[in-house]
Amino acid sequence: MAELVPVDPFDIIVFGATGDLALRKLIPALFHRWCDGQISEDSRIICASREEMEREAFQTLAATHINPGEGQRADRWREFAEKLDYLALDAAGNNSGWSKLADTLSGDAQKIRLYYLALPPSIYGQMCAALARHGLNSPRSRIVLEKPIGSNFHTAREINDRVGAVFPEDGIFRIDHYLGKETVQNLLILRFANHLFEPLWNSNGIDHVQVTVAESLGAGQRADYYDRSGALRDMVQNHLLQLLCLVAMEPPASLDPDAVRTEKLKVLRALRRIDPHNIAQDVVRAQYHEGVVSGESVTGYSDEVGHDSRTETFVGIRAHIDNWRWAGVPFYLRTGKRMSARRSEIIIQFKDIPHDIVGAGHNHPNRLVIRLQPDEGVKLMLVTKDPGPGGLRLRYVPLNLSYAEHFDQGYPDAYERLLMAVVRGNLSLFMRRDEVETAWRWIDGIIDAWDQGQTQLYGYPAGTDGPTQSALMLAREDREWFDAHHS
Repeated sequence: MAELVPVDPFDIIVFGATGDLALRKLIPALFHRWCDGQISEDSRIICASREEMEREAFQTLAATHINPGEGQRADRWREFAEKLDYLALDAAGNNSGWSKLADTLSGDAQKIRLYYLALPPSIYGQMCAALARHGLNSPRSRIVLEKPIGSNFHTAREINDRVGAVFPEDGIFRIDHYLGKETVQNLLILRFANHLFEPLWNSNGIDHVQVTVAESLGAGQRADYYDRSGALRDMVQNHLLQLLCLVAMEPPASLDPDAVRTEKLKVLRALRRIDPHNIAQDVVRAQYHEGVVSGESVTGYSDEVGHDSRTETFVGIRAHIDNWRWAGVPFYLRTGKRMSARRSEIIIQFKDIPHDIVGAGHNHPNRLVIRLQPDEGVKLMLVTKDPGPGGLRLRYVPLNLSYAEHFDQGYPDAYERLLMAVVRGNLSLFMRRDEVETAWRWIDGIIDAWDQGQTQLYGYPAGTDGPTQSALMLAREDREWFDAHHS
């Protein structure tokens, strides 16, 4: 594993510290970076939430999500827990917690300061106004915003305006944890550091692209949020469109953050609009009903949320990028809950060979499979001869780069990497304002068409890979979804 370089001393203030995101992801991420020596002794971790709680009680709560056990890890946890402070405050800024926070942070305005809003996006503006009102937006302050930023273009712009009134654009880190995944970052290296791929990375060499982000879980504890959001807002607007951009972007002049993000923005602006005229052909929306997941019977979505909901839990999209490189190449996107397995993968399917002399056939195209989770890795699917006598038999096999087999599994996870990137001020793994708003403009076209009643809400059994209509969307063009898990 590459050497882990310590970051400069910093203070991080985690708002919403008793919530699921903070306890499951953020505090464990900081603990792991502490264990690896990236966080200095004079850095501070201040956890804030509306709940009245003693510091020791919060440390105990955090420990239940770390499970430090015994031995050296337990010793490291005790050291780390001493760094966890806790304050009770609310977004309205009307209690003594804000004054205590201001007193805690006073006298060191030049220290790097991170405000992580693990909160609903609807109060981002209110939180930033409170930070400004109490003089907490120091010159080296940075604010981290969780997705989704808004629920459409107009709400996203309003949030960006209110946050931007307090923090400069280079101090705003709009986080999408998919961009912190090792394999996602490696996508740029695969493309731009290997001559093998780039000459084929266009409509001359590629037949189509598939992006799948599937979850086996249902709405669960996020049911209230998810029922207002749905799969399109929750997953497509950020995760899937970011993956699409990394696949489709032009080579940037450098890896400078703005150079990379500008090329991603060009992809979003080139996306063909989906509206009432083409939505029936290009979008499938569906909701899971009762079924079997991993051998366990589960209820349907409407039963899970307790009312007859019209919220989609699955979206399949055929997207087109109207530029020179990708003309005529469809990008198939799908995401859903209660599917057959949890997996995220990108499939680059190359065109058939022009003259098939060995009988490889249409069903064995070369595919580049980029697996993001659960088993990170890269496969190149090829046709080869099956060894042995008795004639020419073909076998479809992968050249396999498995991260588990080739690399130390101790590398940081997405949130660990992204938090350290915020400390360093590295914006390349975060979304710029115009990226977020342009993505919402495209998504709004789909939402508007749905609101006009232009599409049906299909059903699919829990534990499957979505509705039949999703498969038919590809079958109309003599294509099919590829499941790398079974390859």
